[in-house]
Amino acid sequence: MVGRQPRGGTGRRRAPGPAAEEAGAGEPAGGAAPVPPDDPVQRAKELCLRLLTARPRTRAELHQALMRRGFGEDVAEQVLGRLDDVGLVDDAAFAEVWVRSRHTHQGLGRRALVAELRRKGVAESVAAEAAATVDDEAEEDRARQLVRRRLRTVGGADEAARVRRLAGMLARKGYPPGLAFRVVRDELRRAGEDTDLLDDPALDADDLTPD
Repeated sequence: MVGRQPRGGTGRRRAPGPAAEEAGAGEPAGGAAPVPPDDPVQRAKELCLRLLTARPRTRAELHQALMRRGFGEDVAEQVLGRLDDVGLVDDAAFAEVWVRSRHTHQGLGRRALVAELRRKGVAESVAAEAAATVDDEAEEDRARQLVRRRLRTVGGADEAARVRRLAGMLARKGYPPGLAFRVVRDELRRAGEDTDLLDDPALDADDLTPD
């Protein structure tokens, strides 16, 4: 008769139960020390990742968000440096996407695009390079589209008022005066209006901008 295996012997060990597995689930692999819940670097990183999940942001926007939440400058620079290293913060890529979207959907000219990017903290050289992806032809084509659409709503005004409204609209969207004058003149004539107002060499850009 074979005796019972003594306790503590060399028999097969039982697998840990669910409770034991759950208790150890939060422990990092390799016995590394867990990240303290009050670690400012970890909390700052999590905040940035949440913000980036909502929409792309510039480095300056993330920096401002961290400052508003009370994180120190050293923590902000450490976290943003890490995000920059892994490509999660890329002002050049952000600027390219911003320019493409705002030019296509809002009809902004290059001047306005650069101004918007600068307000978001993008370096001037980076903003200018991104805006340059909109070439002269694309900018003029978009300006003409805007004027043609706006012409439908200014039909009842006199010639001077129509010119001011159309050119003023282009100016607010960042189109240069020379381009605005030419596009407005061409599109008015294309619509069958015989206008000589924009042929006046003494005409100044301020004459076409609404008060």
